[in-house]
Amino acid sequence: MAQAPKYTVGDRIVLKDGFVRTEMESRTCRIAAVLPSEGRRSQYRVRFEGENFDRRIFDSDIDAAQSISSAQPVAAAADTSGGSWLKTSSIRVRK
Repeated sequence: MAQAPKYTVGDRIVLKDGFVRTEMESRTCRIAAVLPSEGRRSQYRVRFEGENFDRRIFDSDIDAAQSISSAQPVAAAADTSGGSWLKTSSIRVRK
């Protein structure tokens, strides 16, 4: 089963040393899109400031100690009885 992405669009992340460049400010980029996971690894499209193209990276390329995630765990649905999410009694039909 695929792991849920840890980061969301707009998050500023820092890539691990040696991935692209060595200077800290050069390793900071912004998540442009969350891509479908490849196996168990989440992948992202990122863009460095001053570049006009995107790069594809995996979770393993991100320095988690220096990156801050704004992704919030998804809350469970209020109705967990296993019934349908569609409530036919709340549908209004205009005659």
